[in-house]
Amino acid sequence: MAWKSRTRSLQVFDTELSADTVEWCPVSSDHDVLACGTYQLHKGVGEDDATPSRTGRLYLFEFRREGPMIPPLTELQRIDTAAILDLKWCHVPVSERPVLGMAAATGELQLFTLSGSQDGGRSLQPLSSLEVGAERLALSLDWSTGRLDSSDIRVVCSDSAGCVSVLSLAEGALTALSQWKAHDFEAWISAFSYWDTQLLYSGGDDCKLKGWDLRVGPSSPTFTSKRHSMGVCSVHSSPHREHIVATGSYDEQVLLWDGRSMKRPLSETPLGGGVWRLKWHPTNQHLLLAACMHNDFHVLHCQQALEGGEGACPVVASYILHNSLAYGADWSRLSLEDPAPRSPPPAAAAAEEPLAESVGHLRIQYESPTASFDTSLEDDAGRYIPEVAAAAPPPPAAGPPLHPDTDAASVSCLLASCSFYDHMLHVWRWDWTPEEAEPC
Repeated sequence: MAWKSRTRSLQVFDTELSADTVEWCPVSSDHDVLACGTYQLHKGVGEDDATPSRTGRLYLFEFRREGPMIPPLTELQRIDTAAILDLKWCHVPVSERPVLGMAAATGELQLFTLSGSQDGGRSLQPLSSLEVGAERLALSLDWSTGRLDSSDIRVVCSDSAGCVSVLSLAEGALTALSQWKAHDFEAWISAFSYWDTQLLYSGGDDCKLKGWDLRVGPSSPTFTSKRHSMGVCSVHSSPHREHIVATGSYDEQVLLWDGRSMKRPLSETPLGGGVWRLKWHPTNQHLLLAACMHNDFHVLHCQQALEGGEGACPVVASYILHNSLAYGADWSRLSLEDPAPRSPPPAAAAAEEPLAESVGHLRIQYESPTASFDTSLEDDAGRYIPEVAAAAPPPPAAGPPLHPDTDAASVSCLLASCSFYDHMLHVWRWDWTPEEAEPC
């Protein structure tokens, strides 16, 4: 069966500082909440000011679709803070509230609770913080709750000194459980196995992927893989399939692994850009989102590899509207029940062109990297201009025949992504439908 794949921009937000991480809230009561973190390096200008400083800002947004002429993303809060390297929501509420974890350039792991107010608003409030080490940057974090297990909530954090730290969260406070030297250089990423949270993975700038078993201590890893040829940037355990792990690297490869046999990956997919973040879809076990630094954002369909097939995972969607390093990306759990707007036929598109011209000078005109089309976002009066005549991006390269889950006639997803030097946050949707079905 042939399938149509289409991505479209819903809104672009200027974060002012370089954006590097985005996370949708996974707690069911707050699926419409999005957090975005930024990182700005300020270099010293004189001999007495040679040490660079790093600042950041934490944004909180709410997503609502109230009409085609109203931008769906509303800023709820901004917090000026230390530079942010990573953000992750705890997958389950803590004391009945969502909790957001932040890895900061000060070497701290900071936690915030999402609180509601009497007027219905929501905001982040500080909960707890703990320094994982002096003179280092906290680079990543992951929660043990990926399969919605709230029995023993722990956090793993990696840092620029090559160390991995494990912390527990109990009664609203972080407590350090263990820390060890895991990598020779920066430990870019650390992650739990969601199926056995005594198992951890870490990846570093020493090009090594390592496994750890907390039951036997960190004196030696359970495995060390050098299959990646450059620094390992991303690791994500599948919440759907036991033993399945995805890894990404500066070497531009996405590897899928069976954690029981780490000598050889299940598949290897080249993506043409350093793979900074990987995210499994929250409900579809075969979809994997990749943020590829110099080569945009892509969705892989991994069914063939997970079922023992050979070859790379096909790319079923690409989002190419960022003009800078593709760093942060995440799936939303919100349901997109409203049908997506259909692209107008050529005659209708031509008829609508004077409307775009009549609103005057565009405050933001965002050009795609391929220079094939522009997306006009806002006019001088601040009115939102939806994408009505933009051409769809080029289809992904043809791959082997796909057989999506039979219980899903189509796929419609809401996503967020951010890019670094152009300091942009994008919210976009992806629709994947059978050729013979009407576009949804």
